[in-house]
Amino acid sequence: MNNKTKAYNFPYIISRFKVGEGIFDIAPFGSGHINDTFLLKSTVGDDYLLQKINHFVFKDIDGLMNNMVYVTNHLKQKSANPQSEVLTLIECKNGKYYCQDELGNYWRMTTFLHNTKSYDLVTTPKQAHQGGVAFGRFQYLLCDFQPGMLVDTIPNFLNIEKRLNDLNETIRADKAGRVESVLPELDFLQSRADSMNEILQLGKAGILPLRITHNDTKFNNILLNQKDEIQCVIDLDTVMPGYVAYDFGDAIRSIISTATEDEKDLAAIQLNIPLFEAFTKGYLSQTVSFLTEPEVKSLIKGVLLLPYMQAVRFLTDYLNGDVYYKIHFTGHNLQRTLAQMQLLKMLETNKEKLIGIIESEYLSLKMAQQAGSSPPALSDLKKN
Repeated sequence: MNNKTKAYNFPYIISRFKVGEGIFDIAPFGSGHINDTFLLKSTVGDDYLLQKINHFVFKDIDGLMNNMVYVTNHLKQKSANPQSEVLTLIECKNGKYYCQDELGNYWRMTTFLHNTKSYDLVTTPKQAHQGGVAFGRFQYLLCDFQPGMLVDTIPNFLNIEKRLNDLNETIRADKAGRVESVLPELDFLQSRADSMNEILQLGKAGILPLRITHNDTKFNNILLNQKDEIQCVIDLDTVMPGYVAYDFGDAIRSIISTATEDEKDLAAIQLNIPLFEAFTKGYLSQTVSFLTEPEVKSLIKGVLLLPYMQAVRFLTDYLNGDVYYKIHFTGHNLQRTLAQMQLLKMLETNKEKLIGIIESEYLSLKMAQQAGSSPPALSDLKKN
């Protein structure tokens, strides 16, 4: 056991869950930044993932876990292969799906899905297409789920009004004495504030329906099988009421750039249009049956909003003295801000091209639907 593993009383924690005997190996697993995850290998039966929930980020543990139970139960009822396509939560002996250890830490457990993999970076159109299918299907399976059943696990997580208010308060406080050095960046962000508020305003007006969304659609939150075909959407902590454009926009942000989120050479930040097209085709293949036309039109707004929001968050943290995001050097958050701003500029320049791809694919699928053709089966989509 390494030091991280020795820090916890695993025999006591594991004994709280309804699992059999035979756990023989415990090791840290994955690269998540919020929760601590451990792989439990068993001599008999299933292997498991045990997670320590970060209760400083997620303050309502009961609400968080109720969300996960409701959502996974709903997905399992609709899935052809629920044990392999949906996370399976392990119940505790007291009937709950989480427990506390002697130190006050909160823990949950799921079965481990073997022969799966995830990617931090998308490199092929097939991967991008499968990502679109995965997140589109996730929304489709939950489109009849009542948003009022779930709590906001992180209130105002993707609320741009709140993020901009935070930035303005940070500017006034100027704790780190950095405001004067970033005036051009502030002008850039503030000049777009009104347009970036459109999704929220359309939602408040009832034009965009509130749905159940994932809210953290990075590509590494999809498990693929060994053939790079979708298997399971994971990391359900932020599943809560939201707008479909948020999920679409965040996914595009994570796949369309040719450079990393903190790229120093801004000229290296270009758009990979084929990956955008592949993701869009996969996503709309699953959502065309329920998306409203205003929602389809809002997708491009999400594509622009999410890098903008991330730039606002990075710059806010920079002006606060780098207290939220981990940094590797002085000015790292500013470099991240500049990279996200550059990505936004490239998206703005290519906005009409991206709209054309969305509209063309949507109209094609809608016409097929009206003609009585069924959308592609999931098994067929896996072949693309």
